[in-house]
Amino acid sequence: MSKFVSAESLVAYGEKIAIAIIVFVIGWWAAKMIVRALKKAFARSKVDVTLTDFIANIAYAFLIAVVVLTALNKLGVPTSSALAILGAAGLAIGLALQNSLSNFASGVMLIIFRPFRVGDFIEAGGTSGVVEAITIFSTALRTSDNKEVTVPNAQIHKGVIVNYSAKENRRIDLIFSIGYDDDIQKAKQILQLVLDNESRILKDPVATIMVVELGDHSIDIATKPWVLNSDYGVVKSDLLEKVKLIFDKNGISIPYMQQDVHIKSAPKGLLNS
Repeated sequence: MSKFVSAESLVAYGEKIAIAIIVFVIGWWAAKMIVRALKKAFARSKVDVTLTDFIANIAYAFLIAVVVLTALNKLGVPTSSALAILGAAGLAIGLALQNSLSNFASGVMLIIFRPFRVGDFIEAGGTSGVVEAITIFSTALRTSDNKEVTVPNAQIHKGVIVNYSAKENRRIDLIFSIGYDDDIQKAKQILQLVLDNESRILKDPVATIMVVELGDHSIDIATKPWVLNSDYGVVKSDLLEKVKLIFDKNGISIPYMQQDVHIKSAPKGLLNS
């Protein structure tokens, strides 16, 4: 009788092993198919390759862990303790890597939503420069004086991001001040002439020239031409120089802050006393 029971137990245990193996094989195959489909979906969405591989590896590891636990459960091995251990380990790792996980999550958002790309000139995270690399945890910027600055992604994502390269065209905002004794119409005509003679200024949108303020010491005229983004810095510098030179030739003054000091001499009788 005992031998018969042992045989039955052996058969039952063999069935459990077979089921566990089947569950593992099917689960392993399903995990590979899911990860492959995930990679294809990311490729269609043009998600960064680094992010795609990272998420795919995490998803595969998670799915395999689920498959292994399910197979062990089919063998009759209690998995509640294993889940508890994994949960505690995950919590400990999460607390230890809190900042890194924050940077990772921010990196995922930056790569998916693409507020900027490599080669763009941006201002973010308290730094401005050309984007040289976007990784999972940080973004590398090259400043105008050729320094490389690595900014954590969380610092970029939680703040305001200004992308100066996002649009093809950009407006140059300049303020030219003239004296109250100068002719406003003449100054505006000169500014318009300078703009008309600058080939890099776009005809559409049309540049605007208007008086914006009657200040304490000057009349301020705003000049707002449009240029290609790549021409912004050079054209702005050239306009400042050209306007100063042509204003000088035409007798248009550019007021500057000055302070007059008047010295009054004391009466002679008071000095002798």
